Amino acid sequence: MLKLTKTLLDEIFSHARDQSPHECCGLIGGHDDGQASNLYRARNIARDPSVAYEAHPEDLFSAQRLMRARGEQLLGIYHSHPRSTEPQPSSTDVRLAYYPAAVYFIVGLGSSEPRLRAFHIFEQENRWEPAEFEII
Repeated sequence: MLKLTKTLLDEIFSHARDQSPHECCGLIGGHDDGQASNLYRARNIARDPSVAYEAHPEDLFSAQRLMRARGEQLLGIYHSHPRSTEPQPSSTDVRLAYYPAAVYFIVGLGSSEPRLRAFHIFEQENRWEPAEFEII
């Protein structure tokens, strides 16, 4: 089970709010035990960032280099749905989920308080299911 600290959760929410009304995106690095340790913000270069996300390749490579240098692995990927109250993967999110071992987090900003949900996405099977995570 992936574990996020309250500090990392707040950073994800802050990133989502900062980018709204566009979707934010980033990576979550951590260790074999599922403990997340760092967030890596990425620039959203999607054609229409208000309804989709595409992390800038330079940001992805930079994040992966930093993770290797810190002895981390990719645990999760996060992005936001600025108008959603019950975030869940869109068909585009599923089609572009290239990291099957990662937990995909989606922040919904459509309510007074942001909502974070997690998913395992199986791009080749065109499906997703909820994933458990813990805030510590």
